[in-house]
Amino acid sequence: MEIRSTTDEDLDVFVDTLHAAFGRFPETPAEGGGGVWWSALEMDRNLLSMTADGRPVGTAGAYSFTLTLPGETLVPAAGVTAVGVLPTHRRQGVLSAMMRHQLAELRARGEFLSVLLASEAPIYGRFGYGPATYTQRLTVPRHQAAFALPRAHGTAGAPASGSDTGSVELLRRAECGEILEEVYDRYRRTQPGALSRPHRWWALGAGQPPLSPAPRYIAVHRDADGVPDGYASYSVESGTLTVDETITTDDAVFTALARFVLEHDLVTQVVFKHFPPEHPLRWQLADFRAGEVSDDTDWLWVRLLDVPRALTARGWFMDGELVLDVDDPFLGEHGRYLLTVRDGKADCVPTDGEPDLSLDVSDLGAVYLGGTAPSTLIRAGHIRAHRPGTATLADALFRADRSPHCLHWF
Repeated sequence: MEIRSTTDEDLDVFVDTLHAAFGRFPETPAEGGGGVWWSALEMDRNLLSMTADGRPVGTAGAYSFTLTLPGETLVPAAGVTAVGVLPTHRRQGVLSAMMRHQLAELRARGEFLSVLLASEAPIYGRFGYGPATYTQRLTVPRHQAAFALPRAHGTAGAPASGSDTGSVELLRRAECGEILEEVYDRYRRTQPGALSRPHRWWALGAGQPPLSPAPRYIAVHRDADGVPDGYASYSVESGTLTVDETITTDDAVFTALARFVLEHDLVTQVVFKHFPPEHPLRWQLADFRAGEVSDDTDWLWVRLLDVPRALTARGWFMDGELVLDVDDPFLGEHGRYLLTVRDGKADCVPTDGEPDLSLDVSDLGAVYLGGTAPSTLIRAGHIRAHRPGTATLADALFRADRSPHCLHWF
C-alpha cells in the first residue's frame, strides 16, 4: 500500500473515493465549482491510500484553520477532514497508516495542534484525539417563549446590565455575505474553541448554512451606530423555525436575536441547532422548562502534536505547578513535563520529577481548551492523580476564561 499526497488533478478521484467509503454519491457543484462542501478542500494537504496496482482505497485531508485558545490566543490548527476507507479494505490497517502518515506530515509543517469532528466517537481516541468542546440543540415551543423580567438593575440613571439599544434587520443570505463574514470573524477571535472561516469558504459557499448558498433568512443585529454586531441564520419549514447559528460577542445582542426568532409568527416551535451548553437563555425564559435540551454531544476533538508548545500557547488564569506524565501510545511516545504557570503565562519543560497526573495524550486534548474538567477524567478512571488535592488544582489551572464552543462544520 502507498500513501501519497494529492494535487489538484486528483480532486475527482479523491471526492469519488471518499463518497464511496460512506456509500454516497457526490452532489453536482454549482457553476464555478462552488456550493458543495468539498469545494474548499486544500489538495496539497490531502492524502490518498493506494493499492499496489494503483487503486485508491482511502482518503484523509486537512484544512488550514486558526483556533482560538483560552485567553483569546489565536494559533494555527490543522482541521482533519474527509477521512474514509472503502468497505472492501476496512480493518486492514489502512486508516491507522493514513493517520500516522498524516500526523507526521503535520509535524513536518511545524503544526502543534490538530482538530477534527468525529463521525463516530470510538474511532479517533485511539489516534490521540480527545473531545474538547460540546454543543446541544435547544427547542422552545412558540407558546412558551415568553421572557421573564430581569431582576438585576443598573445604577441610577444607567441602563440595566445587558440591555440592548440596537435594531434587527431581516435580509436574505445572498444579500449579506460580507456582513456574515465580518461578524463571524470578530466572534471567533474572542470565543475559545472557535475556528476561523477562511474567505474562500464564504466565496465558494462551502460547508453548511449560512456558508452554503442554501436559501436562508438572516436576522442581522446592528448597534446604536448601525454597525452589524450579530446575526442569526434561520429557515422555516412545517411550522418549525430552525436557527443554524447565532453569532455575536455580546449577550444582549444574543438575547435580542433570540427574541426575534422566538416571537416569529406562524411557527409552533423554534429550534436552536448549535446551542452553547452553558448559555443563559433558558434562565431568561419565564418558563425554565420551556427550553428542551437534546442532541447534547461532543463537537471539536483536539490532539496535541507538541505538548510544550501547545501548553505554552494558551492563556492561563491562575498560578500553579503540575508535573504531567503524558503517554502517546499511537505514536509510541512518552514524556514527562513540568508545567509552571505564572501571571497568565506557562512554561513547560521536560522533567524527571515525580508526576502529579498521569494521562493519555487524548485526555490532555480533552482538557486543553477548558471544556472538560481534569477531575471528570480522574473520576472516570482515565487520568491518574498521584496525590490529594491534585484534581482540584488541575481543574483550576485548566479552566478557561469562557466555556469553549465551536460551531464550524468541516
